[in-house]
Amino acid sequence: MDFREATDALCNGLSHEALAKALGVSVATIRQARLRPAAAAHRSPPPNWREAIVKLAEEQQLRYRNLLDHLRTEMAH
Repeated sequence: MDFREATDALCNGLSHEALAKALGVSVATIRQARLRPAAAAHRSPPPNWREAIVKLAEEQQLRYRNLLDHLRTEMAH
């Protein structure tokens, strides 16, 4: 793994599109739910948002664990 691959893996965050897909809603719904509650366009988040975010966070955690394992293996050789 070179520097570019490692930094891409580290910095590749979760997009609004991926979150919307996991929740089964539109990107606009995600953006509106993220607004301050006082904003005119604010909408409530989808009812299952906690479960979806837990699943996505677990996937991110696994992705970072794999990156760490890969880099540590390379450093040991």
